Amino acid sequence: VARALGFAYGIGDRIAKEIPFGSQGFPMTLERALEENPELKKIYDTEEEAKEIIDLGRKIEGCARHVGVHAAGVVMSPTPLTDYTPLQLDPKGGKIITQYDMYSIEDAGLLKFDFLGIRNLAILADAVRLVEKTRGITVDIENVPVDDQKTFEMLAQGHTEGTFQLNGAGMTRYLKELRPTAIHDINAMVALFRPGPMETIPQYIERKHNAQMIHYLDPRMKEYLDFSYGVIVYQDDVLLTAIKLGGYSWLEADMLRKAMGKKIPAVMQAEKEKLIKGFINYGKLSATLAEKLWKLIEPFAAYGFNKAHAASYGKVAYQTAYMKANFPVEYMAAVLTAESGDVDTVGVMVAECKRMGIPVLPPDVNESFGDFTVIVGTPDSIRFGLNSIKNFGSGIAGDIIDIIKDRKTNGKFKTLSDFLSRIQTQQLNKKGLESLIMCGALDSLGERGRMLAHIELMLEYHRGQKGGGSDSLFAGLGGGSDLSLPQAPEAPLREKLKWEKELLGLYISGHPLDQYKEKLQGAQAAGKALSIGQTKLQVRPGTTTVAAGMIESVRVILTRGGDQMAFIKLADFDGSIEAVVFPKDYVTYRALLTPENCIALTTHPRELYSAQGPAHQPQRRALLGCRSPQSVVEWSEVEQGGLK
Repeated sequence: VARALGFAYGIGDRIAKEIPFGSQGFPMTLERALEENPELKKIYDTEEEAKEIIDLGRKIEGCARHVGVHAAGVVMSPTPLTDYTPLQLDPKGGKIITQYDMYSIEDAGLLKFDFLGIRNLAILADAVRLVEKTRGITVDIENVPVDDQKTFEMLAQGHTEGTFQLNGAGMTRYLKELRPTAIHDINAMVALFRPGPMETIPQYIERKHNAQMIHYLDPRMKEYLDFSYGVIVYQDDVLLTAIKLGGYSWLEADMLRKAMGKKIPAVMQAEKEKLIKGFINYGKLSATLAEKLWKLIEPFAAYGFNKAHAASYGKVAYQTAYMKANFPVEYMAAVLTAESGDVDTVGVMVAECKRMGIPVLPPDVNESFGDFTVIVGTPDSIRFGLNSIKNFGSGIAGDIIDIIKDRKTNGKFKTLSDFLSRIQTQQLNKKGLESLIMCGALDSLGERGRMLAHIELMLEYHRGQKGGGSDSLFAGLGGGSDLSLPQAPEAPLREKLKWEKELLGLYISGHPLDQYKEKLQGAQAAGKALSIGQTKLQVRPGTTTVAAGMIESVRVILTRGGDQMAFIKLADFDGSIEAVVFPKDYVTYRALLTPENCIALTTHPRELYSAQGPAHQPQRRALLGCRSPQSVVEWSEVEQGGLK
């Protein structure tokens, strides 16, 4: 609005920054923003230009800015769609889309389905395949036992990483308190962990563990709230309450559901008056009890799940937990393969594997395939796949995988010469071979430093074995010749870790913080510092804590006043987090704030809410405001109020 009216960029930007993020079920409006943010209200009341922009914004708020297409919506019609709705081509592609929006489509009498793809279904299928391949066990994933104690014990311990719908700090905390014992508990948690209904989760947990706490506002509600300990959990519960206690027909109850879903205040008020009147006249409830019952129902205006949806999600959630609890290596390998395009998530999953006692190993041309591979042994382990290596072309990887698949016939690569002579592709270049060496994929055939020092000799040998030209030193020697590399200095561990981070996205053979591991864990055990994972879980605005780790990256920016400040990414064995160093501290400690340096710092955690997360909620992101960084090397003691 500000730009269209020709106002300066700064005023529009300032207003926009003062508007808080909304959440699913509670979209932010300008009216609500003025009520919730005193600073925005002050700008509105004191600046004429700001008032004009906001008032005009309120008038057009809610109008579509452009043509959008539902990511998963499919419309069905008994006759040609043009009998019901005008059509057009998707502006971003050639698909035919309706010109009516979702609500108008329903009003026209058409049926709209949302077909959502769930990656976890592919993960489950891959895990089942791996179990059959490695153990000879056929898992009927659709009929796994729903009373598996190992599964429920794992969830009660909070080991939810990598599961569907059950992971994340908030859900994990509730599951540990709930200690689920039946799949009904899983379904209920999937339904309740949404804005609005989640307010009743503590009540659900309390009643599960203390039957004396279970009660019903009206005895007639026991019929459909028995499994949920008297707590309204699903949209179905709301509909049944309206029908059985409010005298609604099924059609009227469905209209109530739609009205709550649209969250239009005037419509909600009308429905409230109608339902409360039904509770009193039809259900014979007192006015006080009717009002109380409405307050129980009202949160579902935010985001209520119907029971079928929750049960479907709950089933997949349980299946993922079951596979993780009973076939951990195969399941985690499937998860890593599915998440291989997301380095941060792979890092989290590798850390979870280590917690579970599952070694995660670098790629190996003698054991790796394209995806993450289960290596049966003592203990069983997981190897990175060749497709995970950066700077290594998929075409070359495909050729190597073909060779590796022939190992049953030809055996493993015995020597470096054997490997270079058996690779059929002519595309193996210096960059590709360097990537294989540096990430550790050729460790079983030689030492990284020695191979890198003589990579030209290796390429020359490969070309000679493939008949790559008479100018090759090895041309015409045939497959029986052997390659002997001259001596060269071994690659130090720090270099190996750096290469693994560069090519695989994370450290595999070790961690740069290993030398400080005892000191860090001692400080954490004594309560003097928190791990990055603990910091994320315990973020509370206004608190002060100490975090320590290695700087992975530094981004320096200029403030409006021209001063330098920095955003740093701090990592430890538990994960990584972003921290901001304000100008005063940056000037003082800039020498410490370099990548790969290990520091400890006093922090002031903040919660940031940004893009929508997978659980239909704002994605919570932790940010550390920090001061007084100190090198971990010199860090001897942490005391209240700072580092000494």
